[in-house]
Amino acid sequence: MAEEKKPEWFDENTSDDFATSLKEGIEMIAHHQIARKTKFIKKAAGTIDITKIQNLLVQGDRANLAKAITLVESNASKHFEPAQELLKNVLPHTGNAIRLGISGVPGAGKSTFIEAFGTYLCNLGYKIAVLAVDPSSSVNGGSILGDKTRMEELSRNPRAFIRPSPSQGTLGGVHRKTRETMLLCEAAGFDIILIETVGVGQSEAIVRGMVDYFMLLVLTGAGDELQGMKKGILELVDGIIVNKADGSNKSLAQKTKLEYGRILHFMLPATKGWEAKAYACSSITGEGIQELWNVMQQFEELTKKSGVFQERRRLQAREWLHSLMNDQLRLLFYGNPKIKSLLPMLENQVIAGDKTVTKAVQEAFYAFMEGSRSSPQ
Repeated sequence: MAEEKKPEWFDENTSDDFATSLKEGIEMIAHHQIARKTKFIKKAAGTIDITKIQNLLVQGDRANLAKAITLVESNASKHFEPAQELLKNVLPHTGNAIRLGISGVPGAGKSTFIEAFGTYLCNLGYKIAVLAVDPSSSVNGGSILGDKTRMEELSRNPRAFIRPSPSQGTLGGVHRKTRETMLLCEAAGFDIILIETVGVGQSEAIVRGMVDYFMLLVLTGAGDELQGMKKGILELVDGIIVNKADGSNKSLAQKTKLEYGRILHFMLPATKGWEAKAYACSSITGEGIQELWNVMQQFEELTKKSGVFQERRRLQAREWLHSLMNDQLRLLFYGNPKIKSLLPMLENQVIAGDKTVTKAVQEAFYAFMEGSRSSPQ
């Protein structure tokens, strides 16, 4: 054992039985020195095997369905062409599912209803895909994406697939790639597609343009009956569901159902040949869930027989075309080099009051058109 050293303040005239002694320490390497020695090397991105993803996707492989959705939702320019190639290849396998849209005010119990309704359909032998859209923060752009945790039982069901996506500021309560995601789920063999919107109130025209049957979940005693009198979203729905019709709230739910039924009676139907009605159900007890599914089956049978179902799908494809054109024009406008350099100056002039907004817009579009004419084809 090495000889123990005494501290400087040790008195040599005192006893040797001194409790304190100095020991040699262990040389340590500082954290910043370790960091300098360790160099982070980014893993090279591999090529995307579209054929493999496509083949496994149409076989119902969930992992490759998730990969395909991630590819389609990507904002990276390098993913655009592979995503479009994938969508084109799987188109022959799409269009066989019934598409259901679900909206409602926050707190109406959309996630709880979807879990009860989806579990019921899974028990009947159907394959269910739930596309849940969460609102994105207007400050940092982030989303919680917590729908999967709220649908705990359904998320464990092997016949169900739940995909939460951020709205990314898209109006209408859906993600801008929800249509493409829906097609991928259909190609994967899912029978029923449930699209849950963020519940933004009365701006749900977008989701109406991508589903067959559109339902609105409402609460009792929340003043929604008066909002219904103002029309708005009620002009778009095929059915109203008064949720949480259980316990002491059951009688009030039945009363609310009758009130909405009277309102819908005086409104033009959203689907030709179909009269929208109000229904009451409980996601806790399951009461009314079977009746709702029977109604939706009747809706599908009636509209397919009359040709309204197929006509709506054709009109939705046309609306999708125009929607994508508008998105592309917006990207071209803000991506134009002349607009990028001119826009900050126009903003400052408008803020300072030196130029009207209308005049600034006119100058911006003139510069954009001039830039488009001069750009090489």
